[in-house]
Amino acid sequence: MKGIRKIAPYIPGIQPNTQDMIKINTNENPYPPSPKVAEALKQFDSERLKRYSSLDNLALKEALAEKHGIAANQLMIGNGSDEVLAFSFLAFFNSKDPVLFPDITYGFYKVWADLFHIPFKEIPLNKKFEIDFHDYQQINGGLVIANPNAPTGLFKTMDEIRALLERHSDVIVIIDEAYAEFAEESMFSLLNDYSNLIIVRTLSKSQALAGLRIGYAAGAPEYIAVLESIKSSFNPYSVDSLAEALATAAVEDTAYYQKITDEICMTREWFSQQLEELGFTSLSSQTNFLLTTHPDLDMAQLYQYLEEKNIFVRYFSKPERLNSYLRISIGTRKEMEAVVSAITNYLN
Repeated sequence: MKGIRKIAPYIPGIQPNTQDMIKINTNENPYPPSPKVAEALKQFDSERLKRYSSLDNLALKEALAEKHGIAANQLMIGNGSDEVLAFSFLAFFNSKDPVLFPDITYGFYKVWADLFHIPFKEIPLNKKFEIDFHDYQQINGGLVIANPNAPTGLFKTMDEIRALLERHSDVIVIIDEAYAEFAEESMFSLLNDYSNLIIVRTLSKSQALAGLRIGYAAGAPEYIAVLESIKSSFNPYSVDSLAEALATAAVEDTAYYQKITDEICMTREWFSQQLEELGFTSLSSQTNFLLTTHPDLDMAQLYQYLEEKNIFVRYFSKPERLNSYLRISIGTRKEMEAVVSAITNYLN
């Protein structure tokens, strides 16, 4: 048939729905959202739903602006960071030169480039699974860097990002900070010094709102205005009224989220140590997951064994460099103790 688009879609982790499962395959937060989110849901006036939602999402922008120490006009809100990133590809990558991103990173980057007919080049991670910015010193039409990277969990420092921005001052550099709140620092303090920096974030991970679908971009006002125009060309009302109200309540409760983020990071370090004692080697993660391997185990078989025990982790058969690893999201301490117990039984 004429005119049919062929595209290889992004394949997310499975979403099982079984009793007594431990679901640690899609990097969701194991803790519930802030009690203030539940209260905002209870207080939400359903009468508001007969009207279209806000065009400017100002209430949420103002909450985020206060959180990050920037202006509201430096923010664009979208229906999850996936939408924000897709709009960013359309807005900023219109050169004949290729967009550069790692060969092992968030799998959607390649999908969007294919979907929107954007030339791209995947830059291989080094032997330690690290991003080497020297490899990006070539002609390009923009860069996309997940920091911390996924699925590796590895992090680039502010000095490294600053140097990257200076070397590529003629193009937009997107820093995807989906996991930044589990890391040592964010790049928000660089925004006012580098107009070519766009930061993209999500409330799915650290704010425990994966089911709500809220993401946002931050950058120079003139480039955020371009993003807003792209959004308005697709769906001006992509963020519904209920989502904005609940997201605003979440952003305002910094104390609660700092508490559960600290708990996740402590559990991550404990779990990493437990795996090490069982003979595993894990990359040094600054996210809410670990990428781990064992010299004597077939990871596909371990993956299947854990699934039989109602423990769902992530196994990547491709690319080949990843097929000897599992990516394991960090659940509650109790859940991770159960995972350690299951793996110990498997080894015995």
